[in-house]
Amino acid sequence: MNALWRAARPKQWLKNVLVFAAPAAAGVLDQGRELGLTLITFVAFCAASSGMYLFNDLLDVEADRNHPKKRSRPIAAGELSVGAARAAGVGLSALSLGLAALTGRWQTVAVVATYLALTLAYSTVLKHIAIVDLVTVASGFVLRAAAGAVAVDVPMSRWFVLCVTFGSVFIVVGKRYAERREVGENGGTRATLDAYSVDLLGMLIAISCGAALLSYCVWAFETAATSTSEWPFYELSIVPMLTAMFRYLLVLDQGGGGAPEEVFSSDRVLQALGVSWVVVYGLAVYAA
Repeated sequence: MNALWRAARPKQWLKNVLVFAAPAAAGVLDQGRELGLTLITFVAFCAASSGMYLFNDLLDVEADRNHPKKRSRPIAAGELSVGAARAAGVGLSALSLGLAALTGRWQTVAVVATYLALTLAYSTVLKHIAIVDLVTVASGFVLRAAAGAVAVDVPMSRWFVLCVTFGSVFIVVGKRYAERREVGENGGTRATLDAYSVDLLGMLIAISCGAALLSYCVWAFETAATSTSEWPFYELSIVPMLTAMFRYLLVLDQGGGGAPEEVFSSDRVLQALGVSWVVVYGLAVYAA
């Protein structure tokens, strides 16, 4: 069970917090039913992502055995059999769809199913196509946000969608940038890493970061315009958001960022900025 738990990569479940984004922005998380539906959707995505990690490791098992770090993964190391991993992957994928169905919304099931199909396509084909691989991984984050919205039946602003999209691209490209700098010109074992130069990835980071910040600013001011609050909390939330993105740029520049979830779980400044944003935005939504 320990090997299966590690193969499921529970540390990666942090990414699924995006499920709460749309319900939180809509101000419905203080309602028991909506909070429950969002939690169910979060667990569904945890099951879905873990199932897909198992399938990805099954497909990459030979390459992982020749990688200095990935060789310790349970399947590559022989701690988890191929049969058990395949059964667990199928079971977790089915569980994710079952949990999505508990929300009573076919749209939630459709989003989770799309995530499963897209991730399988990435693991088998799309990860070998430069640029497409970046957009595909970023799409997984957008689907997480969409799942939360459809589960509680709240609309997503166009600027919210753009912000999540470009923010996701920023994180994904930053990860590739860190990996590229780590392996130098050798390219490493990732399928498309040879296709990316540090300069190209740097340009993509600049574009996605700028677009994410612009989208967030427009979203914040647009939402503030319809708010009844006399306090500029929406506008003030731009400060911790901007500072956090600049902080992450600093981490990338200093050679970090190869594992974003580890950066977010260890960088105290980023954590403080995250809490600050939650407080300010929470006041904007729930204290109006």
